[in-house]
Amino acid sequence: MNTQVPLKHEIMSGRTVAGAMVFEFFTPGISSMLVNSGARFAIYDMEHTGLGYETLKWLFATCAGLPLTPMVRVPTGEYTWIARALDIGAHGIMVPMVESKEQAQLLAQSCRYPGTGRRGAAFGFAQCNYQDGSVAEKIKRYNDRTLMIAQIETERGLDNVESIAAVEGIDVLWVGHFDLSNFMGIPAQFDHPDFVKAMTHVAQVAKKHCKVAGFMATDPAWIAKAKNMGYTLIAGGTDTGLLQQSFKNLIDVIELPA
Repeated sequence: MNTQVPLKHEIMSGRTVAGAMVFEFFTPGISSMLVNSGARFAIYDMEHTGLGYETLKWLFATCAGLPLTPMVRVPTGEYTWIARALDIGAHGIMVPMVESKEQAQLLAQSCRYPGTGRRGAAFGFAQCNYQDGSVAEKIKRYNDRTLMIAQIETERGLDNVESIAAVEGIDVLWVGHFDLSNFMGIPAQFDHPDFVKAMTHVAQVAKKHCKVAGFMATDPAWIAKAKNMGYTLIAGGTDTGLLQQSFKNLIDVIELPA
């Protein structure tokens, strides 16, 4: 059994934690490969891919016993998407386009059991590794380990980021930079003063409310920029872009004249 400190406790301590977002490589070896690369968590994407629950359950199973926290970005913040993902083994849920305090409250309740939330019970299945045990202890353990990641990636979410961050049970504010720039009317203009201000603001609000700021970085420059702004939960990605670039670097060398 994995006895490593839960990811939630690590990130709430203020240290920078690295992981990966997985969009395409839904293979049994990806979990071990990520661990070998030093990743502490994996976020599998259901929003922009064809990933379904059966494959997701299989991916979570490959994380068993590894020092890798399995999480998922669901397509939308409806209860059924969230609860089902947790039941099959997710330790964290990322929800796209969170725009209001009311929405954030529903998300926080959907991922935690009564006492703090409104999640339905299903014990002895995948999230429990099919083990028996005290239900009260399981409720406490799963409520404690579950991360709720709210994506701030629209102008409405940006306007309401203070009230979203203030909701108990929202653990991470995660900037979706492409969508945020699109909704701000400055698509992909990541050096635009308004975008820099917005991204910095989200990190500052997270810190103010004792939450964590999260981001997916595609290269060392983005990593440095995000860390300087105060982002401490950082995923590398995209897997497709990284693979293509690595192959291109090798192929360019192969094709050099002898």
